[in-house]
Amino acid sequence: MLLRLPTSVTEAQECLAEGALPIGGATLVWATWQRDGFPERAMSLRELPEANVIGPEALGAAVVLNRIDDRIPEVLRRAAGSVGTGAVRRTATVGGNIVGSSLRCLLPAALVLDARATVLESDGLHETDLAEVLSKRPLLLSLHWRRPIASAYRKLPGEAGGPPPLVVAAALHDDGSGQHRLSVAVRDGYDVISDGTPCDTGTGTGTGTGTGTDAEQVLGALRGTALGELPDASWEVVGRLVGDLLSRPGSH
Repeated sequence: MLLRLPTSVTEAQECLAEGALPIGGATLVWATWQRDGFPERAMSLRELPEANVIGPEALGAAVVLNRIDDRIPEVLRRAAGSVGTGAVRRTATVGGNIVGSSLRCLLPAALVLDARATVLESDGLHETDLAEVLSKRPLLLSLHWRRPIASAYRKLPGEAGGPPPLVVAAALHDDGSGQHRLSVAVRDGYDVISDGTPCDTGTGTGTGTGTGTDAEQVLGALRGTALGELPDASWEVVGRLVGDLLSRPGSH
């Protein structure tokens, strides 16, 4: 197998044109290659600057999960920290988890951040949404978003060999006009559901001690979205996470 390590977008385009297979950290494909044979050409983005950015509003697709630190919003940082073991997080990449994995533990976090994607195709760089990334599977270079007011993430414990554990992510945003909007995403099984609602009730205490009427009203509004179809057990986790997020100082 010839492994290419492009250092520029132009070189990466050339690799794509030559049929090189993007491999991320290869954690998801190594066993398959050992069984079925290795590709003739592969490409890693670990030397491409555009795919290695880490900041409060951007994250590169080639960044390995254990490099995600407190520069990144809490929801995405906690999502990365919940993936696999320490050994997996030292090799698995952001792009591999979102595009290559069937579990996509980072996807709910990216959705509540309203993240957009920069992708590389044969005709150059493009910006697109996550739905297109998942359906068309272009070469993901980076994610970027507008910094949230606050965010939260919870992944329930899972059983070895059992179904994927429930994941709930939430982020509170300022819409630019001083109004707040809450976005919530849930991975229930292999399906990810996301939606949101305005949440300016003006009744929160911001003390971090309880949910209050504000959380009850917001949850009532969320019940009217696609999230309202979740099973009761999943909805209970959503309610606790939303209540915690809205009770934090600065969330009102």
